[in-house]
Amino acid sequence: MKYMEARAVITGGASGLGNAVATHIVAAGGRVTLLDVQEGPGQAAASALGKNGSFAKCDVTSETEVNAAMESARGAMGGINLLVNCAGVIGAGRVLGKNGPMAGDFFAKVVHINLIGTFLCDKAAAAIMQANAPNADGERGVIIHTSSVAAYEGQVGQAAYSATKGAVAAMTLPIAREFAMFGIRVMSIAPGIFGTPMLGAMPPEVQESLGRQVPFPPRLGKPEEFASMVQTIFENGYLNGETIRLDGAIRMQPK
Repeated sequence: MKYMEARAVITGGASGLGNAVATHIVAAGGRVTLLDVQEGPGQAAASALGKNGSFAKCDVTSETEVNAAMESARGAMGGINLLVNCAGVIGAGRVLGKNGPMAGDFFAKVVHINLIGTFLCDKAAAAIMQANAPNADGERGVIIHTSSVAAYEGQVGQAAYSATKGAVAAMTLPIAREFAMFGIRVMSIAPGIFGTPMLGAMPPEVQESLGRQVPFPPRLGKPEEFASMVQTIFENGYLNGETIRLDGAIRMQPK
């Protein structure tokens, strides 16, 4: 499949990695529907994309909202053949913090957004993709998860985040195997330290310090590089069931 033929749903698309992917797709001639819980920024981001961009307000933890948003996206674009799951939260916190043990509800919230939200979007998008006309290889669509290097080297304070990102990577293969019968590929990207708005809130010296920890190139990842990886996955039909680290060879230290 070619990027200009993409009809993509991008969760968390109002900013950061998701918005970079959306901009990249539209620049190539594809169409995008942004899903985000932030209505104002989401509408503004969609408007900036022009006629090939649209927005649907969606809380990915709500099955009802996810299903409705996917149907809205199908109507706006005439179908869906790409889902990029970028919605997520850091959920930083020690299991035994200064104010006592981490609340179970806090851990569950991170799981609901990062993991269950990804699952709900996967199945809703796949239910629509399975009706697509297949290409020569029988392919009907692509689903991409956003994992993290924290899935492999979670730092102190990342128990909840790492658990969800590890689970997102772990469910990639079984879902890919199941969706093979429908011609739908499933992949994950595990980004390292990227220069997103969330990281941009940190002092410049902290950002520079983080960048220097990357073996090569010694800098923060660019959202455009994440977007380029999405394009590679979409266009390379033999990539399936795998998690790709995109991290400059960094291996995170305990803290």
